[in-house]
Amino acid sequence: MPNPDIHPEFNRFLTREDKERMLGQEGVILWLYGLSGSGKSTIANIVERELNRAGRFTVILDGDNLRAGLNSNLGFSDEDREENIRRNSEVARLFCGAGIITIVAAITPRRSLRAIGRKIIGSDFVEVFVKADYPTCASRDPKGLYAKADAGGIADFTGKDSGFEEPGDEAELVLDTNSLSAEDCAQILLCLLYTSPSPRDRQKSRMPSCA
Repeated sequence: MPNPDIHPEFNRFLTREDKERMLGQEGVILWLYGLSGSGKSTIANIVERELNRAGRFTVILDGDNLRAGLNSNLGFSDEDREENIRRNSEVARLFCGAGIITIVAAITPRRSLRAIGRKIIGSDFVEVFVKADYPTCASRDPKGLYAKADAGGIADFTGKDSGFEEPGDEAELVLDTNSLSAEDCAQILLCLLYTSPSPRDRQKSRMPSCA
């Protein structure tokens, strides 16, 4: 369950439902995760572009940007990884509570870390695994990280030195970018967003796997 609001009086005069009614949409959190280079940020940006064209209010919380600012004091120990996800989840929950469609793009390599996000966020959490194998991501290498890791320049690199745990059946959606383009994946995610029940009505119903 989401953490209770410390100061519930903040919602006394303008509730979440009021804000959503004014925006003409319901808040939801699309949590995109996968290896670096799997296509998370690209898909997130395409989805945001299309939602904005449709008059929807969105925000992208990119893992790299959050680590450069809010989480700049955190490293990659188990404790710091958990704190990183905790902070990201709390920020996402605030945006979602204001009725904003919130897109998180973060590696989130372990099932236990994704469970932290789901526990904090609750039924608004939509887990989207952006699937791409290590060789595919290494061939893309948009940030030069794989080349740097192969040269020994990055310790505990996710997928190489530090493991990545793929989901079991807990993910609401799987987007396989080994075989699908980012545009195709974005359209699948948009279709899911427009056709699935609202988070409060869904009660964790399973969404289809798209591969």
